[in-house]
Amino acid sequence: MVFLPNDRRERSAVAALAGARILPNGYDLAAFAFIVAVAFLALHGVAEMRAPLSGLAAAPLTLDPANLPEYALRTTLRMLAAIVASLVFTFVVATLAAKSRRAETIIIPALDILQSVPVLGFLTFTVAFFMGLFPGSQLGAECASIFAIFTSQAWNMAFSFYQSLRTVPRDLDEVSRGFGLSTWQRFWRLEAPFAAPGLIWNTMMSMSGGWFFVVASEAITVGNTTVQLPGLGSWLALAIDKQDFAAVGWAVLAMGIVILLYDQLLFRPIVAWADKFRFEQTAGQEKPRSWVYSLVRRTRLLKHLTAPFAAIWGRVMLIRLRSRPTMVGRRQGGRRPITRVIDYGWLALIAVVGAWSVWSAVSYLDQTLSWNDVRIAFAGGFVTLVRVVVLIAVASLIWVPLGVWIGLRPAVAERVQPVAQFLAAFPANVLFPVVVIAIVATGANPDIWLSPLMVLGTQWYILFNVIAGASAFPTDLREASSVYRLRSWTWWRRAILPGIFPYYVTGALTASGGSWNASIVAELASWGNTKLEAFGLGSYIAKATEAGDFPRVILGIVVMSVFVTLFNRTLWRPLYVFAERRLRLD
Repeated sequence: MVFLPNDRRERSAVAALAGARILPNGYDLAAFAFIVAVAFLALHGVAEMRAPLSGLAAAPLTLDPANLPEYALRTTLRMLAAIVASLVFTFVVATLAAKSRRAETIIIPALDILQSVPVLGFLTFTVAFFMGLFPGSQLGAECASIFAIFTSQAWNMAFSFYQSLRTVPRDLDEVSRGFGLSTWQRFWRLEAPFAAPGLIWNTMMSMSGGWFFVVASEAITVGNTTVQLPGLGSWLALAIDKQDFAAVGWAVLAMGIVILLYDQLLFRPIVAWADKFRFEQTAGQEKPRSWVYSLVRRTRLLKHLTAPFAAIWGRVMLIRLRSRPTMVGRRQGGRRPITRVIDYGWLALIAVVGAWSVWSAVSYLDQTLSWNDVRIAFAGGFVTLVRVVVLIAVASLIWVPLGVWIGLRPAVAERVQPVAQFLAAFPANVLFPVVVIAIVATGANPDIWLSPLMVLGTQWYILFNVIAGASAFPTDLREASSVYRLRSWTWWRRAILPGIFPYYVTGALTASGGSWNASIVAELASWGNTKLEAFGLGSYIAKATEAGDFPRVILGIVVMSVFVTLFNRTLWRPLYVFAERRLRLD
């Protein structure tokens, strides 16, 4: 209710004050200029994606530095489209796995298998499908490229969101139920905000991790099909093929500029906004900052233009959908006989489908390959497994302490964030020339010295998740540790390691899956006409893909899926359960 004064001059003053709060200020002008520029670039890039496919042959890829801005725009749009698809996938699939016990029995093993399938494996079977959907248009190849980038981003985000939903503090859940919030309201008022900090850091990692496979997703070669989409990945592939060090340097420079731009304009504002979702009972001493977030908060007209959307979203969050008992509640309350019958039937159906899938794969491979091929694939799988285990252990010893140190200091994290994103995005392909030349010159063993290339792009999953866990570590627990004078190993063992353990498990799990993927490009390195090969499952799949040998591609993917699934079920899943039961912030 508004009371207006009787005096006309006072009414004019009130009207002028109200108008001043609506009229745009300098911050509005800057915000609108940025929005217009982004919209123009996005429309231009989308229009280029819909160009005829014949245009790729008419205007082939060149290493002219003047084309780098256009190529950088095309690559950035593909990665943003893939990250949006990954977010939708995460909110739907990870939530379903966390809320439904029956869905969990399918989704989690499926995610284990999917994260082990290499990007080249997806490209092998999806390029023809997408190009058939859009014949004669670049849009088909663009969709195949975006889908390949999506497969390098989605699994990490889904595992992070699933882990956060399963470790929501019980006292907060009980309070939300006490207030009568429905399932829909609890998700948006409690569960999604609680999972936001970890999901945001994993989204940044996924965005950077997509760069690691951008070469394979833009310079597509499957059998006799070769498509080079304009982008930084295809530029880098061409530069490596032509042994052009200057062009490689230009690509790295352009990549660094793009990473800096989307860090400042996208991720840093989101990190500053999501700081309010930290779970703690006392206010933090330091908060992340963002000049873009501050600029948006100081606008006038932009706030009024977005107010209707905020009001609509507020109404949507008030919708009351039918509540269902959670998995914890069902376990505590027991299961009725009819529920047990349904569960047994569900498990039987899964077992039948799994047995049929295995039988179909074995029958197909038996008709096309010999048992010697199976022996070679499994032998390569064991060698790659040893590499993965050793590299993840070494990366954990290095990055867990550093990640904790960075995450507990927001000011340091603010400066380290773009550097970490650049290092995570740095494609190992750029280092192939140095590694290949060094190995050839020194006569070193490729089976040993090509191995570190596997972890270059995946070790950052551990770092980003540990930073996220340390950043979300409650300030009140840190203060309690200081009061009780916990020092050195006691502080690590009693305070910080239990606090970050669920995040570390997510990071290590996705890092191990990513290392299996990275073995495709790391175990078969090339520089011009010089090629080096390390014996392993990655080189087996890479050679089969390059030759268009689909039976061996399928065999390699199946063997890799078996290794990753068994490894996850033997090690990471028990650690997930331990973190969920013993290390919750209750």
